[in-house]
Amino acid sequence: MTALLLQPLTIRGMTMPNRVALSPMTMTSGADGMTKDWHYQHYGSFAASGVGFITIESTAIAPDGRIGAACLGLYSDETEDSMRRLVRYIKSLGPAKVGIQLFYSGRKGSLPVRWAPREQLPIEQGGWETVAPSPIPFRAGWRPPREATPEDITRLRSAWIDAARRAVAAGFDAVELHSAHGYGLHPWLSTVTNRRADQYGGSVENRMRFPLEVIRGIRKVIPHSMPLGMRISAVDGVDGGIVLEESIAYVLAAKGEGIDYVCVSTGGAVADFRLPPAPGFQVPYAEEIRRATGVITRAVGLIYDPHQAEAILQSGKADFVALGRTLLDDPRWVFHAAEALGEAPPYPRQYGQLRPERWPREFVRTPETGRMLRTGVMAVSPELLQHASAAS
Repeated sequence: MTALLLQPLTIRGMTMPNRVALSPMTMTSGADGMTKDWHYQHYGSFAASGVGFITIESTAIAPDGRIGAACLGLYSDETEDSMRRLVRYIKSLGPAKVGIQLFYSGRKGSLPVRWAPREQLPIEQGGWETVAPSPIPFRAGWRPPREATPEDITRLRSAWIDAARRAVAAGFDAVELHSAHGYGLHPWLSTVTNRRADQYGGSVENRMRFPLEVIRGIRKVIPHSMPLGMRISAVDGVDGGIVLEESIAYVLAAKGEGIDYVCVSTGGAVADFRLPPAPGFQVPYAEEIRRATGVITRAVGLIYDPHQAEAILQSGKADFVALGRTLLDDPRWVFHAAEALGEAPPYPRQYGQLRPERWPREFVRTPETGRMLRTGVMAVSPELLQHASAAS
């Protein structure tokens, strides 16, 4: 095997069968923080299709940490049991490792379902008070969040740690912390969202204080062999926002507290900034983080072509890649990528009919994508046509 994309990757005591990860994507399909049938088909399709690392979508550490009422949570015995059943199911379908992304919505919470208009739910209609480092609303017309008090900080720190402890009990292979896109730990890091005057605001060292406390606490309650990762926004892209040098300092400090890998994205602190999307548009930030910190790095950002993904890894820009809409569009992408790169696809036994020799000769694999295409008209015998006509 020469394609790096299909080679195993070990992070602490976890070895992924390949370097393709499912990017966490909020499904907004839960109930009371618990999984529903949708999650089984969603994650099951990737588990049976060769994805090496499946990360369960952003999962709230507390009820008021959900984006909306249909988001998943991990903050009670009931939500823990729900996750345990889902993890067991995913692992029954293939060798994929399973992680969970923990998060807290902060000032971006109390919304209706994700595909509804982006307006906060009024308190009297089921919404809730949001909590953030500073009382700065995310959008014009939204309720300002309550500035986190010392009691809130203690509660939230404990909630992060307790959720990680529950993740271990539920059978996850890895824990990932959301520290990007204005969620989770990210709001504490940027002066756009953190204008505190106490020990948690001001200098970059102070703004990193709460995230590092959380990382330190979680590292103590999860097994030494379990990877601990985080997703970051490398830059906020606005005046006063996080710049790359600060992100490098953050990752280095987090590495010292026990972070094992980092997934590098951008933006999300404010509503009106987004990098122009293009194939691999986030990858240069991953490359810089990896070079400056030596931390195992995951790249994201419109990675869709197998040769593109392989080039990212071969050139040392990242150690593995995460795909979102690419896998939604083609859940069998890993099979097709292996074919395109000249490797044996990791078909489960049940999918043996997908092997090239099992297809009619009128179908061939395309070298660019590894997908099957028809090249000619398939002959049908007169006897078969006569039989079909009689049957009808």
